[in-house]
Amino acid sequence: METAFLFIFVFGFLFLGVPIAVSLGLSAVLYIALFSHDSMSSVAVQLFNASQNFTLLAIPFFILASSFMSTGGVARRIIRFSIATVGSIRGGLAIAGVFACMLFAALSGSSPATVVAIGTIAIAGMRQAGYTKEFAAGVIANAGTLGILIPPSIVMVVYAAATNVSVGRMFLAGVIPGIIAGLMLMIAIYVMARVKNLPAQPWPGFKEIWGALSEAAVGLFLMVIILGGIYLGIFTPTEAAAVAAVYACLIALFVYRDMGPLSGIGWIEDSDGPLALTGFKAITYAVVAMFAWSGIAMLVSERSFFELDSAIVLIVSLVAYPLLRAGLSPAALPAAYGAGGMVWGRNLGIIAWKFFPAMFHKDTKKVLTDSAKTTIMLMFIIVNALLFAHTLTAEQIPQVITDWMVEAGFNWFTFLIAVNILLLIGGQFMEPSGLLLIVAPVVFPIGLELGVDPIHLGILMVVNMEIGMITPPIGLNLFVTSGITGMSLVQVVKAAAPFVLVLLAFLILVTYVPALSTWLPYSLMGPEIITR
Repeated sequence: METAFLFIFVFGFLFLGVPIAVSLGLSAVLYIALFSHDSMSSVAVQLFNASQNFTLLAIPFFILASSFMSTGGVARRIIRFSIATVGSIRGGLAIAGVFACMLFAALSGSSPATVVAIGTIAIAGMRQAGYTKEFAAGVIANAGTLGILIPPSIVMVVYAAATNVSVGRMFLAGVIPGIIAGLMLMIAIYVMARVKNLPAQPWPGFKEIWGALSEAAVGLFLMVIILGGIYLGIFTPTEAAAVAAVYACLIALFVYRDMGPLSGIGWIEDSDGPLALTGFKAITYAVVAMFAWSGIAMLVSERSFFELDSAIVLIVSLVAYPLLRAGLSPAALPAAYGAGGMVWGRNLGIIAWKFFPAMFHKDTKKVLTDSAKTTIMLMFIIVNALLFAHTLTAEQIPQVITDWMVEAGFNWFTFLIAVNILLLIGGQFMEPSGLLLIVAPVVFPIGLELGVDPIHLGILMVVNMEIGMITPPIGLNLFVTSGITGMSLVQVVKAAAPFVLVLLAFLILVTYVPALSTWLPYSLMGPEIITR
């Protein structure tokens, strides 16, 4: 009976309009003070332990990387590449919007950030092409949820911290489900496009596809850094997040130059002639080819990064581009390299001169401030939720529920139905990270007792969080979409509803085909080992 008061406190505070973080933390403190044998000093200990969680340290770095990528023009380049790739299909702009959300999700780890970054540009583009505002808003609101399913995902980091499972395995587990969810949305859009006779873009040609890919490649390389670095054992997920934040900062400020003191200053000036442009591209492509070759070679064989074959690739690429692509004669190569080298030297000089001013520029300060606000808000929720989870564990509430469900005849099949129902209802009223930290400590031991794989359970919970973000009344993606489109919340809900049905079908698929979640991580990293 005393246990019921813990949940009465939580829901009572929530119905009174108390913020979720305060509701969780205050409920735990009141329960410990009034009913528990635990000392009040445990509150301070748990808050300190939660703040020292190394896994959670990845969250502020992923948020910072996402902020730089959202501000630094990466979204615009990703959308251009997506439209060039799939825009010629019937309903191609909407399909490109989903594809762009999938790519940006692999950089940001955040669903609202994906909606804002992609939706701001994609929805306007779809409206100009003849799509209704409702259709465009519904597509982006749902596709944006892939931000927490496709790795790296902040919600996956939270689940890993709450249950002590591997962040690396969770990231790998989200790859196949994320791709399938995106494909299901694309197929639904294509069917609707055929029925409604929605427009298709003209075929842009391979030159435009290559140009769009080349422009977006520097930003998209971030996913290679994060996932490649983790699974090659170069750094931990937390270290990968820190590297991603630094890389995103440098890309936004000095490569794409959409913000900071170099904003508006191109790499190539009008005074640079065709010869300088050819030499600049030759040097750039040769260095990229050398790094790509060396990286792949180091993966498949035991060797150092730079060896003789790397030098050969560098030289061949340096000569092949100006001769075969630009049509220069061999005699013109030295002049091209000299002119291209001068372009590189000028840009490197500008970067060095503006490096420290860029670090203190108003655009950089705004990104850091916004990221800090988001981090503080999210970490305050997480720390209080972990205190609440500690209270649940200390009172052995999960064990009591586990015994009851086993005695009642629950098996893994019916248990997963119950988890889905619980999370779908809870997701309508609570922020994903807070809800996950409340529910995970309760259902995790039950799932283990009933034979549910811990990684599969994690992906199942993340998919439920996805759907919760597009269901009223507290669906965060609905509010974000409403803000960027100017539509009312009711209009956005109606627009998103048809695509929510697709995600519900996807939830059923993920729930009862666990191999979708477990095959890739266990093939590459082996099974998750849980020590009780």
